Amino acid sequence: MIELKSPGELDAMRAAGLVVADALTAVREHARVGVSLLELDEIAHGVIRDAGAGSSFLHYLPPFAPTPFPGVICASVNDLIVHGIPDGYRLRDGDLVSIDCGAHLDGWHGDSAISFVVGSADPADLLLVDTARRALDAGIAAAVPGARLGDVSHAVGAIGRAAGYGMPADFGGHGIGRAMHEPPGVPNEGVPGRGLTLRPGMAIAIEPMFHAGGRDAYYAAEDGWALHTVDGSRAAHVEHTVAVTEDGPRVLTALRRPAAPRPS
Repeated sequence: MIELKSPGELDAMRAAGLVVADALTAVREHARVGVSLLELDEIAHGVIRDAGAGSSFLHYLPPFAPTPFPGVICASVNDLIVHGIPDGYRLRDGDLVSIDCGAHLDGWHGDSAISFVVGSADPADLLLVDTARRALDAGIAAAVPGARLGDVSHAVGAIGRAAGYGMPADFGGHGIGRAMHEPPGVPNEGVPGRGLTLRPGMAIAIEPMFHAGGRDAYYAAEDGWALHTVDGSRAAHVEHTVAVTEDGPRVLTALRRPAAPRPS
């Protein structure tokens, strides 16, 4: 069952989304050569705790996983697509890093992901990340009342395919609200004009995942969580929690706007 959220409930989800945005901002600011993934996890955990929120990821146990997730963030580096467990790995110059984070506040969840390069960047990695961001923007723009879920999926997938990138089959976005994962599923490819009709009050997480090598295949790490590209090519993962409203898409995990400078 898909729950339609009231404007007040979407405001509550925005509050949770701001916690996620702040956590990702803090992680991005601290991600540099020599910093460990565990350190980044603790930074995000601190932001979430200080906001009076809880982690949506810590101890989460979906059907496919053998053990509960041990971190606050998913930290996926280079050929890891998603679900990387934060560990003692220390970032190196040129690493492509994807950070996924979720938080719940007052019973509502937010979920978002960013990708970036640490230190010196290979232009191919920058293009991969930029393409994923453009696909996310296109998916968000398609999330309007009366559109179909396939319109969102097609908007994402068309950009990735045009760039020659692969996508992990069976993984994509999802509904979100009182639980981190709710119906409907939001694939990263679809047929325009097909699927569920979008209605005001729906909240979905849109999350492009692209592989630079062009192949869709992946394999799971021994921990049962992380997904690797089969050819060792690099991957990027970006995500926002988005509400469908009469006024257009509302990005509930958008970064805070910087305060306007005071007049001198």
